[in-house]
Amino acid sequence: MNEFNLSDLRLIAPFLTVVLTGMAVLILEGIRRNNATASFAATIAGLLIALGLTVAEFGSTGSGFKDMVSQGSFATYFSGLFIVVGLLTVLASRGYLRQRDWQHGEYYALVLLAVSGMMLMASGNDLIVIFLGIELMSLAFYVLAGFFRMKASSNESALKYFLLGAFATGFLLYGVALLYGVTGTTNLEGIASRAGTMAGEPLFLLGVGMLIIALGFKVAAVPFHMWAPDVYEGAPTAVTGFMATAGKAAAFAAFGSVFLKGLAFTGTEVNLLLAILAALSMVVGNITAVVQNNVKRMLAYSSVAHAGYILAGVAAGNADGQTGMMFYVGAYAFMTLGAFTIVGMLEGKDAQGLTYGEYTGLSARHPAAAFLMAVFMFSLAGIPPLAGFFGKYYVFLAAVEAGMTWLAVIGVLTSLVSVYYYLRLVVEMYFREPVPGPDSQPASSSMAIAAFSAYAVVQFGIYPSILLRLINGGL
Repeated sequence: MNEFNLSDLRLIAPFLTVVLTGMAVLILEGIRRNNATASFAATIAGLLIALGLTVAEFGSTGSGFKDMVSQGSFATYFSGLFIVVGLLTVLASRGYLRQRDWQHGEYYALVLLAVSGMMLMASGNDLIVIFLGIELMSLAFYVLAGFFRMKASSNESALKYFLLGAFATGFLLYGVALLYGVTGTTNLEGIASRAGTMAGEPLFLLGVGMLIIALGFKVAAVPFHMWAPDVYEGAPTAVTGFMATAGKAAAFAAFGSVFLKGLAFTGTEVNLLLAILAALSMVVGNITAVVQNNVKRMLAYSSVAHAGYILAGVAAGNADGQTGMMFYVGAYAFMTLGAFTIVGMLEGKDAQGLTYGEYTGLSARHPAAAFLMAVFMFSLAGIPPLAGFFGKYYVFLAAVEAGMTWLAVIGVLTSLVSVYYYLRLVVEMYFREPVPGPDSQPASSSMAIAAFSAYAVVQFGIYPSILLRLINGGL
């Protein structure tokens, strides 16, 4: 192993940029109190610089900090995705927070710190680094979920997330400890080199199971999903969109690092367990979403179902599974962020405008918002030629190639169920008589973010090669 050198700093330059920007925003907030404009501008500038550094890394490979951090197409793709989603979230949050007279610069610092934790999760080649990334992201999310501290629902959301998140952290640390005790290392490559001789070791399998539980909680996979509906509903909608997209993507980056890049369990009971979790998530998420009347809760249970679809790619355990997982995560980020952006635009100050009934006749009141929401609903349902269709195609194809045809069949059948509750919202918007809705004027910045997200969903559907090139390390 090489000793630390300056090239290691170059390896994590985008991560350092995001962290230093977060620190600068905190200092700026202390100097210029009640002036979130400067913090907002600094956040945008820092994320753009980090994105530029990430783009410059495309095609590069390597490792640093004694092989604890790796660079390659996997880490670069996810890091770029986190920065872009963070950037879009900050832009969309500006109008959302202004409308509620709750503009505070620490919001932007928390978003930056969450993004930096996600980047650690994607580039980590060691379980300790992945753990640090998860905790950095989670601590920021706990605070963001309760950011509207004067609202009981926001406080309840933060408390539930914190308590259950701390419980999941215990599983993660216990799993890491068991793997270290059995293999003598926390490095993923080191563990993988010893995995063959440890296949029948109960403590090794117990440690792997603990990791699955902890990461299953982070992606909201059944049966570790019960926190998601309440947290998503109670948190500020702008934060919910960020958690449901970048947060879920980061958790799957950790899943990919551990179970696709690091520990290859293809064809073993571990992959069968992941496939069962994927199937349960598809079934429970979609069936429960059918009976929801609140749009945020519907999208929350929808995210549980989509966690199942993405997990099918991880369960496949092959190269196509990794590609499908990465493609689906990228497509899902834009269609879900766009959907939550529309929900936040139409939400009243007192949490009005969140039920299906309050979307009735939306096409007459806000035609542009209704059109964009329809695009996102069609894509989430997997209707071609939108990005959601190809995401499902790639993960189901990987499952079939891995001999898990039954998992692909369950995925297709549950996708048909999802069409009902997605199109139900479209029917309410376009085929019902208009009713008075919350008096809300969509912010132009939020509308622009929603429009950009819809454009990305259409482009990735018509030209899936765009994302596939990024996945393979090209531009």
